[in-house]
Amino acid sequence: MSDRAQGAPVRVDPRGPRFAAVLTTLVLFVVLATGSGPLLAAQAVVFALGAALGLRHSPYGWLYRRLVRPRLGPPRELEDERPPRFAQAVGLTFAAVGAVGYLSGATWLGIAATALALAAAFLNAAFGYCLGCEIYLLAVRGRARLGQAAR
Repeated sequence: MSDRAQGAPVRVDPRGPRFAAVLTTLVLFVVLATGSGPLLAAQAVVFALGAALGLRHSPYGWLYRRLVRPRLGPPRELEDERPPRFAQAVGLTFAAVGAVGYLSGATWLGIAATALALAAAFLNAAFGYCLGCEIYLLAVRGRARLGQAAR
């Protein structure tokens, strides 16, 4: 029986999302350098797959599992997949807004949304700080506090 079937959260190797952040950083840098709306739209699809289907089903997760993970030792620990999946949804939002900006001629919007997504991806890639994950954890804590206050 799978973890999900038992109600337990899916656990992932934390190096996978960081690897994905490196690839995302590179893609977003190219988008900023070229102003490519189609490339940003493709990145939005990558984010959508990770957010909707899980990190293992995203293209970057697949690359990590097939090409990188076999060359590494086992992870020291696994982490809950929910915060990085939420971060993928946040990335999707920025990438979609940016793609609409570039493709509609509102280049300023494309640049702004891409730059913000790039900053978040770079923080994760370079320092292991997942901004979207932190927002997820703040939301969970806030919801718990609201539930306690309602009692």
